Amino acid sequence: MKQSRFNQTRPQPWLLCALVATITFSGPAKAESAKNQTAVALRIEARGYEIGNTATRDPAKAARLYCEAARLGDVEAQYNLGWMYANGRGVRRDDATAAYFFAMAAKQGDAVSQRMLRQVGDSGSTVPECLFDIDGRDMFARAAPDRRKVMELVLKLAPEYGVYPLLAMAVIRAESNFNPGAVSPKNAQGLMQLIPQTAERFNVKQPFDPEQNIRGGLSYLRWLLAYFKGDVTLVAAAYNAGEGAVNRHAGIPPYAETQGYVKRIREMFKRDDHPYDPAVTDPSPDLARIASRRLM
Repeated sequence: MKQSRFNQTRPQPWLLCALVATITFSGPAKAESAKNQTAVALRIEARGYEIGNTATRDPAKAARLYCEAARLGDVEAQYNLGWMYANGRGVRRDDATAAYFFAMAAKQGDAVSQRMLRQVGDSGSTVPECLFDIDGRDMFARAAPDRRKVMELVLKLAPEYGVYPLLAMAVIRAESNFNPGAVSPKNAQGLMQLIPQTAERFNVKQPFDPEQNIRGGLSYLRWLLAYFKGDVTLVAAAYNAGEGAVNRHAGIPPYAETQGYVKRIREMFKRDDHPYDPAVTDPSPDLARIASRRLM
């Protein structure tokens, strides 16, 4: 076996995979694994393809699956993908790409990734292509430089909140058309058009600061995704009209603005369901009524 370029205190991904079947998780580890079951499943599947213990070995497919889990904020997937690129294990060695994924994990407090960053150097500003959805990649390629800066910020921040970047970009386009200084007649502010109550709710002190505004909007999307159990249509409607209005009307409120808004979001983000963290909040008590109305 080719020796790794780096000495690691964390077990290598292939060893971690071998241990999965023998370890019973409890306490914080169990809680962490339950936070985003989709990301965990993707990461475990990726391990199988990386080392071939549960599937035919396919490092390229492993990298794609790790990247999907990384987009959803899975720290271990971010680290594992960084390790693959840092060591050229099944993929072309690329220190800048490795650093990008180590930086993603390091921002979430992963100490090993922080140490690895010191060895591979700065990640630079180039966003790894796999972090884009197909539509998002095309959108990025066509974007003006000022919009690209916003998109790059979304790509860096969205995984911390378990939100697909393309959903956040769809909201930004619908809300402000990528204008960080936008203000609506209802005093919604910034890129993700946070009204003062929402800004306060999610601790946004400077709504016209792009990073603070995006973090506030991502926090709200994460909450809405948990509240509506990943139903993208309901989340979009609630982002525009408020979760209370969606509950009262048992679905998309009968407002022309909200109906048009949901259509614009769904044109760009085509998935019906989005992974969510059930620990964020209890689900809406009206979900059963909403589901029954949809069947009428």
